[in-house]
Amino acid sequence: MREQSARELSCYYSDGKAGATPVAYLWCRTITCEGPGCGAEVPLVRSLRLSKPSGHAVGLRFVVAKPGKKIDVQIAEDGHRLQAGTVKRGAVTCPVCGYTTAVEQVRSQLRARKGGARDARLVCVISSRATQTGRTYRAPADSDFKAIADAAAALGVIQRTSLGALPPVPDEPLPPEGTLGFRVQKYGILEWGDLFNTRQALTLATFAKNVRRVREEMIGAGKATDFAAAVTTCLALSLDRLAEHSTSICRWNSSGEKMQASFGRQAVPIVWDFCEANPFGGSVGDWDALVDCVVRACRAAQTGRTSGTAVQANAAQHPLPDGFADAFITDPPYYDAVPYADLSDFFYVWLRRTIGDIHGALFSGRLTPKSGECVVNPVKQGDGETKDPRYFERTMTEAMREGRRLTRPGGIGIVVFAHKSTSGWEAQLQAMIDAGWMITASWPIDTEMGSRLRAQNSAALASSIHLVCRPREYPDGSVRTGETGDWRDVLVELPKRIHDWMPRLGAEGVVGADAIFACLGPALEVFSRYERVEKASGDQVLLKEYLEHVWSAVAREALAMIFSGADATGFEEDARVTAMWLWTLSTGSANRDDSENSSSDEDEEDDESGARKAKPTGFVLEYDAARKIAQGLGAHLEALTSLIEIKGSTARLLPVAERTRSLFGQTAAATAMAKRRKKNTQTTFDFASELEEAEKAAGWGDTGAPEKGATVLDHLHQAMILFGGGRGEALKRFLVADGSGSDNRFWRLAQALSALYPSSTDEKRWVDGVLARKKGLGF
Repeated sequence: MREQSARELSCYYSDGKAGATPVAYLWCRTITCEGPGCGAEVPLVRSLRLSKPSGHAVGLRFVVAKPGKKIDVQIAEDGHRLQAGTVKRGAVTCPVCGYTTAVEQVRSQLRARKGGARDARLVCVISSRATQTGRTYRAPADSDFKAIADAAAALGVIQRTSLGALPPVPDEPLPPEGTLGFRVQKYGILEWGDLFNTRQALTLATFAKNVRRVREEMIGAGKATDFAAAVTTCLALSLDRLAEHSTSICRWNSSGEKMQASFGRQAVPIVWDFCEANPFGGSVGDWDALVDCVVRACRAAQTGRTSGTAVQANAAQHPLPDGFADAFITDPPYYDAVPYADLSDFFYVWLRRTIGDIHGALFSGRLTPKSGECVVNPVKQGDGETKDPRYFERTMTEAMREGRRLTRPGGIGIVVFAHKSTSGWEAQLQAMIDAGWMITASWPIDTEMGSRLRAQNSAALASSIHLVCRPREYPDGSVRTGETGDWRDVLVELPKRIHDWMPRLGAEGVVGADAIFACLGPALEVFSRYERVEKASGDQVLLKEYLEHVWSAVAREALAMIFSGADATGFEEDARVTAMWLWTLSTGSANRDDSENSSSDEDEEDDESGARKAKPTGFVLEYDAARKIAQGLGAHLEALTSLIEIKGSTARLLPVAERTRSLFGQTAAATAMAKRRKKNTQTTFDFASELEEAEKAAGWGDTGAPEKGATVLDHLHQAMILFGGGRGEALKRFLVADGSGSDNRFWRLAQALSALYPSSTDEKRWVDGVLARKKGLGF
């Protein structure tokens, strides 16, 4: 495969320099500047940085020829000082005239060119040499442009002369605009083939042709038909891997000096400046490495002990008979997190072109079937109804009921689930209980990459929760009915279960969001053992109401652990909420990936107007999860406006620096904000000017200390800001003379928050600085 494909394609990837092998090519989509009288062709670049090694840094720079209104892109060997990119929040600023073309106009221009990948501008060739380490970066040469033109001509020939049932480049449509996880339709990318530039499309079409030839040649050489089909299938899967590494939504990662494949997360976003891999370059996206991925998977699946059977079937209409299985193990769809079927079309369209005739039953449709998919996706229809939460719960209940039917009465069920929203969890759990399962345990098992985009700066689970359950059945397989639990008994047993379970999780290193959801098993066993739970009035208790008590019990128990057994009720509600909030976010916080190339400039952060939301600072939780935490601690988010900001479906615990104005006085804040509008030639902390103005306005500069806030948390945050602002003497007076340091709660809270703040934050550094002064101040 490699040799044959290289004979046909290597001429389009030749570097032209002895000893140099191109590993990647960087491209920029372009638009025409709409500034008055300008009309320059503007390359769309989010970041001009190419590498960030400890020593030599390389980047790009714009060189503007104003008489000709031409923007040249050159290599900047001194990449430590770089210009800004041209794209910000979807809008494009022209380096020639400074005019900013609005995001909707950018989309309009790209829509007319099917996303602009086929006429993008090549700006850099990245190569490796056998005689030296690292990458070399150069501007495109005439030979590069000739290779691209030759590739376009070759693709045209293939498309005109192809005799197959399917065109060589996929023309199947993407899902409709607004589909969960898809953004590119706004830019005119409407067919799967639009995701590839000319050379990528030619390369994939050539590899696909050669995959088809493999089976014919093997059978012609006397190999068994089934063996030939198996080898061809593995090569087709390798081609799918190549396709993932060969799109115009691949990125260049300047930190690792390597390409990132299309699916850093389960979505198809627009990428302004994209990276094209060389399939023969020996780096990321190389054909041999992609084949090896498939080979390793096949080897790992060979236990050498027994064989298995895989069958495609509707999960709600399983072919197995009643009570057949000892164990029912499933990893069902995660509510509204992933557009599974729509994303699978990316791979499906290439598989149809390689092995569609071998596995005809699997590839009979133009695209994957979607009507029965169990997800929440309001722009889609399923079985005649909108795929809303009610649809998900109904279809999931049918699937869970079918799983219980085929499991013997003494068997076991395991349901793998990982979702950050409580609504997703409630829907999944309700479906399991309604289907006749009794949930008995829950275990977090590390299955997720901490560097994945969905996990960054959020309470997304670092593990998948494995819910262990048993059929609520009699020995003959019939569902146990008529068993009613007393609500008072359930409420008495719940906190005992959580109290017994949380220390075990803590000892195993399970904290944060993982621990919260890992408590569901013990908590739900109390509830799901009954067909229904009733209050003294005879009213049925719904799962949603019970889960409110579960979150509350978990929050109280976690808080007791955070403060090492101390009486947390001695702290005001703002301290309790802050500690629990940080503890919830603690899962995976150390693994946050801060690579500047980790995401595109316009992806899941788009709002309805098309402008990309600024990445939030601080500590963000889904609003419903934050509400439940606060409610469980006897607090109300709406009453903590100086500490928590609520916007739409998210809630943000403000960074300590953002509390400067509220903690040190509003009068000073107004003055500080007025001063900030003036050009500041000296770099300062965000809060520095506010602190300085507060110091002057209140008159506590050299001899006094700021007025204490209302709560212990306020006192600690004031002390942290004083330390961060370099006000050592004022901090001493604040702690000693004004008595803040005499309150033992102050130091207990500081110690707790020190363990909870992520190590890379200012908050961690500041609270540790305050703690370091404790002994020297006599406390």
